[in-house]
Amino acid sequence: MLIALFFISGLLILLFFGLHVASAIVLLAVGADLIVGNGILIDSLGSIAWDRMNEFSLVAIPLFVLLGEILLRGGVADKLYSSLAVWMERWPGGLLHTNTVASTLFAATSGSSVATAATIGTVAIPTLEERGYNKRMTFGSLAAGGTLGVLIPPSILMIVYGTLADISVSELFVAAVIPGLILAGFMSLAIVVVSFFVPSPKAAETRVPLREKFRALREIIPTFVVFFVIMGSIYGGIATPTEAAALGIICALVLVAMNGRLSVAMLHEAFQGAFRTTSMIILIIVSAFCLNFVISILGLPQSASRAISEAGLSPYVLIWLLVLFYLLLGCFLEAVAMMVTTIGIVVPIVVAAGFDPLWFGIFLTTMMELSLITPPVGLNLYVIQNLRPRGSDINDVFIGAVPFMGAFFAFIALIIYFPEIVLWLPGLMEN
Repeated sequence: MLIALFFISGLLILLFFGLHVASAIVLLAVGADLIVGNGILIDSLGSIAWDRMNEFSLVAIPLFVLLGEILLRGGVADKLYSSLAVWMERWPGGLLHTNTVASTLFAATSGSSVATAATIGTVAIPTLEERGYNKRMTFGSLAAGGTLGVLIPPSILMIVYGTLADISVSELFVAAVIPGLILAGFMSLAIVVVSFFVPSPKAAETRVPLREKFRALREIIPTFVVFFVIMGSIYGGIATPTEAAALGIICALVLVAMNGRLSVAMLHEAFQGAFRTTSMIILIIVSAFCLNFVISILGLPQSASRAISEAGLSPYVLIWLLVLFYLLLGCFLEAVAMMVTTIGIVVPIVVAAGFDPLWFGIFLTTMMELSLITPPVGLNLYVIQNLRPRGSDINDVFIGAVPFMGAFFAFIALIIYFPEIVLWLPGLMEN
């Protein structure tokens, strides 16, 4: 356990001095290798990077990032939000539910929490501020809604987990559908509960005719089309996640062209954004493989598993300790860094304790979601803060996220004690 603490504390110290996450991970791995590994990592660095990066499943990452960028810049979100608003304004909590539902639908096509939070936030904040909604609940619901981009398939983090833990990405995507919808429901429930204490502005006196409401639903169709092309091809066994991502891009390009937003300039911006994001993710993944190589040489996963078994902890105590561990770690690390630096140690432990690695993938992804709204490092909190005027108090965003953290804990407890919620749909897929 002292070795594990060395790795975690060493990483935090390097990040404290401003090193990029990937640089800090590689530096830590090389340092540990020189001290106790006799330079084995340095001799094997090229083959490790080539072997691990030469995996077809990783091609899905740039494709899903590009898909999100195309939808982000293609005007899909604007019409999606407007069409949902006419249906939800009279719900308890009003248009705040639109943030959650729009984030859910956009997350089902983008695969990125940052893209979801930024896109829906850009559309929603001016509308909600104009109508007098509580600013803390506005920002909190947008930051929390954006995290659904991590859980609802397609999900870039699930591709990372599947690659590192050697789990089928297709099964992870299928397993996440029902949990993702339940978590979105928990977020809406949190809005309803808070609305009793922080009333929302009254809905507009002018009622929208039912015919107009149904006509507005047409703007939701493009999002569903992309989602069903991706998940339908995967669930039906027609395509792998990588192939499904390519099909999703083709579908998105057609829809954006029908929307009149397809242009060379838009595609240039989309490819630039996808290139930057993908480079960051792939660099972190390569550095994580190097760290996991050193960790395996040291026998850390086996030692940790043996220490846990000798401690006599029950599986439920272990998993709740991991909840606390990731909650604390989320205060210092962003989601990708947290996942890639802990999988090599944690997955063997939970598997030895009797947990299904597929179930753990959904649990871990949920913890990564929670880290995105955990101060002071929660990335989505800063995404929403950056959409506000310069000089605005970020504490408004921090406080607004608290009720949704409660929704996360309720959801985590639900999947811990009822794992069938996660495993039922993949079971049908196998049959």
